[in-house]
Amino acid sequence: MPAAFDLNIPHLTVTAVVDILAVAFLIYQLLEIVRGTRAAHILAGILTVFIVYEIAVHADLEVLRSLLASLVPYTAIAIIVLFQSEIRRTLARLGRKRLFGGYKRSESTDEILLALSSLARERTGALIILERDIGLRTFIESGVRLDANVSRDLFLSIFQPNTALHDGAVIIQKDRIAAAACFLPLTVNPQWSAELGTRHRAGIGITEETDCLALIVSEETGTISIALEGNLERGVTIEQVDTRIAEHFGVSKKSSSSPPRSPSAGGTPESAGALARQTR
Repeated sequence: MPAAFDLNIPHLTVTAVVDILAVAFLIYQLLEIVRGTRAAHILAGILTVFIVYEIAVHADLEVLRSLLASLVPYTAIAIIVLFQSEIRRTLARLGRKRLFGGYKRSESTDEILLALSSLARERTGALIILERDIGLRTFIESGVRLDANVSRDLFLSIFQPNTALHDGAVIIQKDRIAAAACFLPLTVNPQWSAELGTRHRAGIGITEETDCLALIVSEETGTISIALEGNLERGVTIEQVDTRIAEHFGVSKKSSSSPPRSPSAGGTPESAGALARQTR
């Protein structure tokens, strides 16, 4: 009688289940980070090289195997260099959520909403950055320091066309306008680079590296957009801006009051043709 087939299946413990779920979660987060970015193509290229190496091993292609094996010691360095922006963004977001307590609705929020309403109505381009947990000192130092109270009139003065400070971003830090005319990194995500103008790309770029919230007004269409975590929500209303700010800063609904209303507060979706030619 032939011996019975013995299939040795390891016992599945609670620790093993947790280990599997943790690895699956990390892989999922990795795919979420690189999805829709240039890193996805680089990752696909690395996977292709690995598959070719396995084929070379099993097909006894010694020269090809030796060539690919010689690249292995440099793989770790290459990954760090190629994925430096994604790694920096991921590490920066690890401590974004506060463990205890939340935020209270800032008194400056109403002034920001009033300014956005006026800027949208007048079709004046603007880029306003709201700092959260990750400091923006590097970008603040690139602009003109103000350290002023947040007010609608000051926003309108700063972003008035042909003035000294209108070209760049305004950064709000701890309910104060820290600086104006700040230079921000532009996103290199191919999803946005060919479609949007410099102002929108700068708003997306700063949110890829930090946990800030970017508010953008298009000077071509007068519509309002919100950039967060490398994504862009276009054609939002003043009410939606107020909601997004509350959600981003963890403000409870009880502490959030009704935003100022305006008949021209944005909210009409931008057409694809208009977006394609947005400029500063």
